Amino acid sequence: MFTRSGFGTIGLSMFGLGTLTRVARELRQDLTAAQERDPAAREIGRAEILLTYGGVQALLMHRVAHAIHDIGIPLLPHALANPSRVVTGIEIHPAAEIGDALFIDHGAGVVIGETAEIGDNVTLYQGVTLGGTGFARGKRHPTVEDEVVIGSGAKLLGPITVGRRSKVGANSVVIHDVPPNSTVVGNPGHPVRVEGKKPAGPDADWAHLPDPVADAIRALAGRVAELEKLLAEATGKKPEATAEVRPLRNVRGSDPASG
Repeated sequence: MFTRSGFGTIGLSMFGLGTLTRVARELRQDLTAAQERDPAAREIGRAEILLTYGGVQALLMHRVAHAIHDIGIPLLPHALANPSRVVTGIEIHPAAEIGDALFIDHGAGVVIGETAEIGDNVTLYQGVTLGGTGFARGKRHPTVEDEVVIGSGAKLLGPITVGRRSKVGANSVVIHDVPPNSTVVGNPGHPVRVEGKKPAGPDADWAHLPDPVADAIRALAGRVAELEKLLAEATGKKPEATAEVRPLRNVRGSDPASG
């Protein structure tokens, strides 16, 4: 029967060349993701990205801590995760499952909980929370599938699933499953099917998100105008002018995500 310290010694011996090779491969993919998805990183070297990008540094520390967690060594995974959080401002639980080529842009305030699962080629912006609900053990954090983009300040709470190639708008609060190829905006978040051509390159177009609240108000305003017209025809009384419903964001102009 092994003691806890004895099990830790065996675990350290299992942390060998294969694990180091896997972590190195994952680091290369994370660096490539930063170069491809951050315009500011395209003109600098990979060594500079590793030394100066908190998101890449936090991911590297997590991948090491996660590998140690998987082989059952106590204390050390959290001992690595905590200073990483202090230095980078990004908190990732050692047990969280993270796929290949995650890019955390800026990163300050990002929190990824214990049972969170993140697929491949996912992009997170600053202030994103993949948080849990309740105090029971088991799955209580979100699952984010491949090629999802989550905007600044978005909160995904509970054991929900965000389908692949979906997009979560900045400051959205998502508490229900999101279908694949959807956009979510608002609090609570509302899935809205994206219409039109997908922009070329990494999709970071936060200026042209659908606005279901504005659409509903516009529809109501149109209905009121129609009823006022019918009332005016019936009574001969001209209705007063109503204010125009205008979107809060600029919906014209070129797509900033297209380069």
